[in-house]
Amino acid sequence: MEMDLGRMLETLRDRQLIPGGCQAALLVGSAARGWNNKKSDFDIYLISTESWSGQESIEVSVPLHPAGVQWQSFYADSHSWDLAYWLDDQVDQMLAKVSWDKFDQVRAASGDTLARREEVFLERLTTCVPLIGEDWVARRRAELEASAFRSIMVTRSLGAAHRAVEDALGQLEDGDLHSAVLSARIALGHTVDALLEERGPYISNPKWRARRFLATNPAALSFAQYWDLETMRDYDPDNPAKWINRVLALCQDLALKIES
Repeated sequence: MEMDLGRMLETLRDRQLIPGGCQAALLVGSAARGWNNKKSDFDIYLISTESWSGQESIEVSVPLHPAGVQWQSFYADSHSWDLAYWLDDQVDQMLAKVSWDKFDQVRAASGDTLARREEVFLERLTTCVPLIGEDWVARRRAELEASAFRSIMVTRSLGAAHRAVEDALGQLEDGDLHSAVLSARIALGHTVDALLEERGPYISNPKWRARRFLATNPAALSFAQYWDLETMRDYDPDNPAKWINRVLALCQDLALKIES
């Protein structure tokens, strides 16, 4: 779905939603990747050197200093708009958390390096479309590419996949087949995420996994193989263990091939 970026910027200015000291205004999320549809929201990050708040904004918490980000929503041009206001210094802090000096494999595997909002911000930085601040985006992307962010994302997904595999094996051994099926599905999702994150598309929302896979086209697994498992095409309710073992074997095999 095509978008008028100039119209977006005009809307923000008309509503006086661009903060003082604005370094960048970024269209992020599905719209930035061209994956949006007529019902999609417009997600925009505004980064500035000065704090901002509006009459209808709310503050959401982040483990940074200051410990909040202003969030503003409105409806215009037949779309919902969600705006998040970040400080440039908060971006510095997030990038510092993913530096190679701070990289800790155990902590990364536990998923404790970044809070969810921080992770989403950094992953969206890689695919955003700047309305303002092309130079800012180029500089920040270079800093992110030189960081340990990719390794942290891959390690986190592999850690989650390993825990789900262990859960499934224990449940299978105990005869808890329903739980084992669900754990195997979780393991598959995290393993595929790691496979894709190794190549760069960090969008962790499961609803985009198929599109990410098609965009990435990893050599270690074909889309047809992945989609058969994702949709459980060969699942036999009279013999669930066969499907479970197939999925777990694939997850363990791929884990050995993925470089974190």
